[in-house]
Amino acid sequence: MTDFVTIVPPARPIEGRVAPPGSKSITNRALLLAALARGTSRLTGALKSDDTRRMVEALRAMGVVVEEPDATSFVVTGTGRLQAPAAPLFLGNAGTATRFLTAAAALVEGTVVVTGDAHMQKRPIGPLVAALRSLGVAAEAPTGCPPVTIHGTDGFDGERVTIDAGLSSQYVSALLMLAPGGRRPVEVALKGDAIGARGYIDLTCAAMRRFGAQVEQRDLATWVVQPGAYRATDLHVEPDASAATYLWAAEVLTGGAIDIGTAPEAFTQPDAAAYAVIRRFPHLPPVIDGSQMQDAVPTLAVLAAFNATPVRFTGIANLRVKECDRVAAMATELSRLSPGLAVEEGDDLVVTPAAPERFGPARIETYSDHRIAMSMALAGLRVPGVTILDPGCVAKTYPDYWRDIAGLGVGVQAGG
Repeated sequence: MTDFVTIVPPARPIEGRVAPPGSKSITNRALLLAALARGTSRLTGALKSDDTRRMVEALRAMGVVVEEPDATSFVVTGTGRLQAPAAPLFLGNAGTATRFLTAAAALVEGTVVVTGDAHMQKRPIGPLVAALRSLGVAAEAPTGCPPVTIHGTDGFDGERVTIDAGLSSQYVSALLMLAPGGRRPVEVALKGDAIGARGYIDLTCAAMRRFGAQVEQRDLATWVVQPGAYRATDLHVEPDASAATYLWAAEVLTGGAIDIGTAPEAFTQPDAAAYAVIRRFPHLPPVIDGSQMQDAVPTLAVLAAFNATPVRFTGIANLRVKECDRVAAMATELSRLSPGLAVEEGDDLVVTPAAPERFGPARIETYSDHRIAMSMALAGLRVPGVTILDPGCVAKTYPDYWRDIAGLGVGVQAGG
């Protein structure tokens, strides 16, 4: 991949059809559940990106057969058990795979080390490790971040676990997917009522039920999962709602029309809620609570730069522990376009639109974060000279992003 790309604003509203990639969230859940099931599952419409490939490589290392008959399908054949890998599972900066496999490793007979790159080794996993230990699983992460060492015993005896999900809903999802492997029914309860992106837990429960698990939500903070084996099944993965937000935003920024092949109301992922907000541009709400559509916040923040009035983003403290500190990153990078365009106020992000003549060309740092790269590229639809550094980082979730926006008539000039 080149060292940078420069976006050339289109001369007219962009129109066309783009099929976003499959949902990363659903793909990674389905891959793990299929691996834990006995038999063969076929996943179609799936995402093939850096993040999902990390999951596939790890599952193969744990004895699961994963075939790839075409560009959007996986055929997963499991025995109902995971084997101890011969080496540590290196997952790069794939947070979903890291959290899910840390929990699933409790079902292995043997020791599993889950680790990642320098970025992943700064992302917190302590609450999940503490929750596993409360279930009787021997696990340790001395720094509170990966690497994590899990000493699996082919199951566990714990019956109730309380988890602090304030940092990530993925902790809850990881425990829920682990729970059918217990020897007794397991109650998963939240510690407090704070939780990042609750809708992703609904995705987890739906996927578990599809693979035969019995999971019941007792109240807003408690789930009960019955012991039992997952069943192999076939699943079609819906498009990625987070990826769709870039296309929805490109549409309103240019006054165009982009057909993504899926109606907004057909999505089950939480970030699809951003569609209703995006359609209000250039009159976005003065306050946007991003807690339940976290990955859409960078997209909305770029839209806010061209809004009619200032926008404050709240409920986004969790963005500080994503692939990078996205609150700080968006404040810094938006302000390269126009000084003071975005500022941090506590954990809030405040974007105050600037007059068109106050915007200028800028070289945008991406912090190895796909969402910074893809969202900030949208600014280039309005501002000449927006250059995105390390554009290859989009391969984490949307490998064809630059090709897709170029296909809509946006100039994408590669360099380096």
